[in-house]
Formats: sequence, structure tokens, C-alpha cells
Amino acid sequence: MGSRRQRRKFTPEYRAEVVRLVRTSGKSAGQIARELDLTETSVRAWVAQAEIDAGKGKNGELTTAEREELVRLRRENRVLQMEREILRKATAFFAKETT
Repeated sequence: MGSRRQRRKFTPEYRAEVVRLVRTSGKSAGQIARELDLTETSVRAWVAQAEIDAGKGKNGELTTAEREELVRLRRENRVLQMEREILRKATAFFAKETT
């Protein structure tokens, strides 16, 4: 049973450099991943996302900017729903107090 690797974070610049290496070095994504101590799955995903960001993805695939906006909008939506629920409860509370 192998031990799980701790999840690491990489900057967009680092990811872009890895993608550039895959595209220009003549080496496979697997070779690059091994040389840089990365998972092949991550390297392949970065290359695929770079293709989408360059407008070469399939219809319906989200660019990085669209993914970031979706995350931001979902977070904002959760906050607004919580605020609405608090206001609804406060309105019900004060309506009871005045009767």
C-alpha cells in the first residue's frame, strides 16, 4: 500500500512553463512529469486546460477564467442565500413582536 502524496499548489506561471516544456521539448507528458516529480495526470490536465484556454477546446468546456468566475459566483450566491434567510427570520421575529 503506497502512501498518499500531500496535495501541492503550483502557480499559474509554473503550470504554463510545464505546458511549454511538454509542447516544445519533444518529450511526453509522462516523461516531463517524472523529471519534475509531478503526477502525469496533473501534467496532462494542465496541457488540456491550456488547449481550452487557447480556444481549442470542445464546445462547452470552461476556460480557466470562466471556471474562476463560476467559483466566485457560486460563493456569492451562497452568501446571498444566507443573507436572505437571515432577513426572512428577522422579519418573522419582528412581525411576532409587534402583534
